[in-house]
Amino acid sequence: MNFKFLRLIFSGILVFVSSADAQISTDASPSKLKQSGSSASAESASTAAGLNIRAQLIPKRYAVLSAEIGAKISSIHVREGERFRVGQVLVTFDCALQVAQLEKAKAQVFAAQGVWDGSQRLSKFNAMGEVELRNSEAELLKSKAEQSYLLAAVNKCQISAPYNGRTGEWKAREEQYVQQGQPLLEIVDDSAYELEFLVPTSYLSWLKPGYKFTVLIEDTHKVYPAKFVRFTAKADPVSQTTKVIGLIEGRTDALMAGMSGKVLLEQKN
Repeated sequence: MNFKFLRLIFSGILVFVSSADAQISTDASPSKLKQSGSSASAESASTAAGLNIRAQLIPKRYAVLSAEIGAKISSIHVREGERFRVGQVLVTFDCALQVAQLEKAKAQVFAAQGVWDGSQRLSKFNAMGEVELRNSEAELLKSKAEQSYLLAAVNKCQISAPYNGRTGEWKAREEQYVQQGQPLLEIVDDSAYELEFLVPTSYLSWLKPGYKFTVLIEDTHKVYPAKFVRFTAKADPVSQTTKVIGLIEGRTDALMAGMSGKVLLEQKN
């Protein structure tokens, strides 16, 4: 008796659950499914219409200035981040030794010039042999060469700016002795910025110099107009991509080298 009663209760529960499942299936109407499919299609179409590509800002010109002579740094005339003009002196070395050596070379040239002039006068009267005359000329040329060498060294006691720009990181400090070729400071020409990014090599069939596009710089939260300038001479055979260069157009006051963002390229058929 009890067993039959339990079976009756269990059968009722199964009927109730089946009815609930049927109701849920009915609520998932075709119109809702169609709406969901339309959203997915729109998103797919949006992705196909434009391509978001990561890009990085690089200055058009930049360099790390190095010491051309071994000497102590007397002064660095620009602080990190300061602007400078073309021709402005950026670094000065203590070149007292080089200047003294140049003065000595000038005196040697003066003395050698006097010997050469006297030798020429004596040669006119056959009072000096040809060998002695040539030796005096060689000594003059040798002393002049030494003078030119030391003059060039003294001229390297100052480093001037090759273009307008801003100072980057100091690589050395004032009163520090540096060796020839040792880095001193970075300089950046911030008058124009280029964009570096990767694109599939298949894009080169329609991506030509002068092509206009926009870039969103995430650091400033602003969109800037840009144009395609050139692409590099080599492609990556594994990823089938190549590096291309674009140029930011318009004002770039708020931009800095190293900022990055997203490039939107509208693919042409």
